Amino acid sequence: MSITFYYSPQSSAGRIRVSLAELDVPHEIIRVDLRAGDQKKPDFLALNPNGKVPALVIDGTPMFESVAIQIALGERYGVEKGLWPAPGSPERLMALTWLVWGQVSLTGALFHYMANTSEYFPKEMHNEKQAEQALTEVRDLLRILDSRLDGRPYLTGERCTLADLDLASVLGWGLPAAKIDSSEQKNVQGWLGRIMERPAVKAAMVET
Repeated sequence: MSITFYYSPQSSAGRIRVSLAELDVPHEIIRVDLRAGDQKKPDFLALNPNGKVPALVIDGTPMFESVAIQIALGERYGVEKGLWPAPGSPERLMALTWLVWGQVSLTGALFHYMANTSEYFPKEMHNEKQAEQALTEVRDLLRILDSRLDGRPYLTGERCTLADLDLASVLGWGLPAAKIDSSEQKNVQGWLGRIMERPAVKAAMVET
């Protein structure tokens, strides 16, 4: 077994870094300097033609797209480690659902809002009406998540899974970056606190 992880700080690769730390499987980390354009070099494009991180090579086979990587890690290593539900279980279906929900529904709404408000995007691209619509969508989605976590410590029940780690990484970065207050969602706040206190998560969050 061999895993090579292509990583850059402050990117969606951070979610994979957290999962690898939690799974505690041996892997090599290769830092990709995005400012220097490493992601556009032929060797990297052969692994990920999108020219983005993360990329992962498992036993010689390259993967890209963070959701696909999370599912592959869960299926291959997570069940044994207790971080991914067993095949065919209701919990597996829920883990897949919330993992994709976080990356498609929530992340899409967050980026829509930031594209119309954030200094990361030129002011001439900002649209007040679209920002209002996106913020309403984000708040609605946060209420959905808060409801899901009512009476559950984690998304699928009693156990933390890679879906929790992935979604917590999205919110841990996305909400402060978008300057969105989620303090009203008490269940979400408690859940985020539990995730962020995990030793492997703390270790993975230290940028190197």
